[in-house]
Amino acid sequence: MALFGDITESLFETSGTLVALFDPQDILRRSNAAYREAYGVAVDEAISWAEIVRRNFEQRRGVAFATEDFEHWLTSARSRRGKTAYRAFETDITDGRWLWMTETVSPTGWMLCIASDITELRTGERSLRQDRDSARKASQTDELTGISNRRHCMSVLQEVIAKASRGEGGETCVALLDIDRFKQINDRFGHQFGDAVLIDFSKSVQRNLRPADSFGRVGGEEFMLILPQLGPAAAELLIERLFRAVGRPGSLPSQPSLHYSFSAGLTQIRPGDTLAEVYHRADAALYDAKIGGRGRQMSA
Repeated sequence: MALFGDITESLFETSGTLVALFDPQDILRRSNAAYREAYGVAVDEAISWAEIVRRNFEQRRGVAFATEDFEHWLTSARSRRGKTAYRAFETDITDGRWLWMTETVSPTGWMLCIASDITELRTGERSLRQDRDSARKASQTDELTGISNRRHCMSVLQEVIAKASRGEGGETCVALLDIDRFKQINDRFGHQFGDAVLIDFSKSVQRNLRPADSFGRVGGEEFMLILPQLGPAAAELLIERLFRAVGRPGSLPSQPSLHYSFSAGLTQIRPGDTLAEVYHRADAALYDAKIGGRGRQMSA
C-alpha cells in the first residue's frame, strides 16, 4: 500500500500534465512541478488563484494576457471560474504552449484543475478555436463591467434551480441588487460618470464574494447574486457586509466625497421553483426595500 502511494506521488509530481487543487476560497493547496513551473508558483506556496494571475501579469509569465487592463480581465475571468461543476477551455501561456484546461468543482467547492499540452494538436485550427472561445466569453460577459451578463446569470440560475429540484446543492439564495437613485447620479454627473459607478459597484461587490458565488448585471443598474450553499441568515450577513464595502467616499477619484448606496431583495430557492418564480420573489423583495427607504435589504 505504501509502495502504491509512493508511485502515485511520484507520477503526480513528475507528470507533464499540469495539475492543481484549489480550496473553496480559491487558495492553491496542492500542485505538481509542471503547474508550478508554468505559473511561477513555489513548492507548498499557499496563494490564491487571483494572486497567481496578478503576479503572472506583472512578471509577464504564465498566463498569456491579451489585454493591458488586468482588473477588467480578472473581473471577467472570475465571473466564469468555479460557477459550474465542470468547465473545459483552451488557453495559452507565455512560453508558447497551448493548453487544454479542465476545471472540476466538488459539491463542497474544491476545484481540481488539469491542463494538457495540445500545442501540436491541429495547430491549423487554433485560430478558429480561439475565435470560438472568445465569442463564447463575449456572449457571457457584460461589456462595461466585465462581470456576467443577464444571459449567463439566467443560465447559472437555471442550473442551480435544476439542482435544487433534484435535492442537490443544499440551501441556495438569490438576490437582486439595485443602485439607489442612479438616474439622479447620471443626471447630475453625466453618463460617463454613471458608467464609472457601475464599474466601481461591480468590483466592490465581487471583491467580497466567495469563488462559488455568481454575480452579474441583469439590466441597467440592476445586478443579480446567486449564493450556493448559503441559507437566508448567512446571505443576509453577506449583503450587510456589502452595504459597508460599497460606495464609500473616495471610491471614485473624480468625485471623492460622493457616497452611493444600493438596495437588495433576497429569496431562497425552494423545491419545485421555476426561474420566473425565483426572480419574481427577489424582485418583489427589492421593490419593498426601495419603498422602505433604500440602502437596505428585504426578503421574500
